[in-house]
Amino acid sequence: MKITLKPLVRTLAVLIGLVAVLGLVQPPVMAATASRATAAGTFNVKDYGAKGDGDANDTSAINKAITAANDAGGGTVRFPSGTYKSSNTIHMKSNVTLQLDSGSTVKGASGTGYDKPESNSNDKYQDYGHSHFHNAMIWGDKLTNIGFTGSGTIDGGGHLITGNPDSGQADKIISLTRCTNLTLSGITLRRGGHFAALINGCDQVTSDHLTIDTASDRDGWNIISTTNVTITNANIAANDDALPFKSDYALGSKLPNGHVTVTDSKLSAKCCNALMFGSETCGDFTDYRFSHITITGAQKSGLGLVSMDGANISDVHYSDITMSGVRSPIMLKVGTRKRCGNSPGVGHISNITYDNVTGTGASPSFSPTIWGQSGGNQISNVTFTNVDLTVPGGNGTMGTGVPSDSGDYNPKSIGTRPAYGWYIHNANTIKFVNGSVKFAKDDGRPAVIANAGSAISFDHFTAQRGGDSPSDLLFQNVTGYCAASSTNTSGGALRVGSSGSTESCGG
Repeated sequence: MKITLKPLVRTLAVLIGLVAVLGLVQPPVMAATASRATAAGTFNVKDYGAKGDGDANDTSAINKAITAANDAGGGTVRFPSGTYKSSNTIHMKSNVTLQLDSGSTVKGASGTGYDKPESNSNDKYQDYGHSHFHNAMIWGDKLTNIGFTGSGTIDGGGHLITGNPDSGQADKIISLTRCTNLTLSGITLRRGGHFAALINGCDQVTSDHLTIDTASDRDGWNIISTTNVTITNANIAANDDALPFKSDYALGSKLPNGHVTVTDSKLSAKCCNALMFGSETCGDFTDYRFSHITITGAQKSGLGLVSMDGANISDVHYSDITMSGVRSPIMLKVGTRKRCGNSPGVGHISNITYDNVTGTGASPSFSPTIWGQSGGNQISNVTFTNVDLTVPGGNGTMGTGVPSDSGDYNPKSIGTRPAYGWYIHNANTIKFVNGSVKFAKDDGRPAVIANAGSAISFDHFTAQRGGDSPSDLLFQNVTGYCAASSTNTSGGALRVGSSGSTESCGG
């Protein structure tokens, strides 16, 4: 008997269609659509038991909401207006964004309910706070696609520790290691203890309109061993370092750093550095762009760039920077601390530019400084264009010998510089174009001293003349110096002194 298949196929198709219409079987496309809807969902912490009254401990509810969002493939954990007390550590998970609505605050608490610090066999290479990550209000490791957004606040409440915490105490608000695709925008971080935010070993970081107020605590945002960072419209007021870029050995290896842009931001640091490289500097740094930044106070460096632990730092560019109230407007230093694993050597600093930078110093002041090491570790290829600095001045004449160096990264590690303006030591191919240096109070030291270097030039440079200074520019053991078309503030030619040096203005 001959069997025809086409009628059977048509009948089977009709039956499948009827089953789908009756809802007995969900088509695959509908299942995929439902999955996407869940992944894009919002998880209100109050639906998971959070009170938001400032008294109840809401940590458990917050962690339940984060877990639910993660289990659903991702989503937004929402904090409506209210105060959410968190007495324990919040555990961040992948594909989750914490959204803090206007009027919402997640606040830290006293006591010893936070996660204990993990052990770290590499903690001898950096300070305690940099070596431990679990002891935080919020922490996560090896996470992807995470965010902290909205317009609310995360506040340590004055309970986070600025020094080394006891077990169960937190010393930072946000602590993230080895993360990818991090967004940190819109919110405010306050009273962060040692750090408002500490990230290490991360990649692809975006931040816009982030506010940090740790002026009564310590650091603002430490960005360590991290690549591909874009920060815009940040406002960071810190007591210690405001926005430092570092690379340490806390994760057990030297990691890369770089491809960073910071624009349209405001920074201040009561006791320390505003915009800083270091002091932890194990891995190399390259490709940094800083522009349209206002710095309103730094008791160490306004723009600090140090290599203390063997790092090579290159391709760093500053433009349109305004500084006031900084003790050391600009400092570049290669040090020999070598506090890093794998027996590091001495590092290098090269290919750095400063364009359209103005700064006024504060007392007690440290002269703007370029301090390299001898031989192949000199600082090289640094250009200053339209850099105008005003320092406090007020010193008398002094000896012009090389000041002592304690070996620290702090600007005060080098004794009083014998120049009121730029002091340059162990450097080559340093150019000043259309810049100036002046003092607020008469000073008997030269405006500039360059010692032990080569190819150091001043083109259309202006310096204020001290009443008792025998020279304006003094070159000591410099091969190939040049002072072309440069004048004092009264219009006269700069007085150039030299010893053991050769002049070269060719080319």
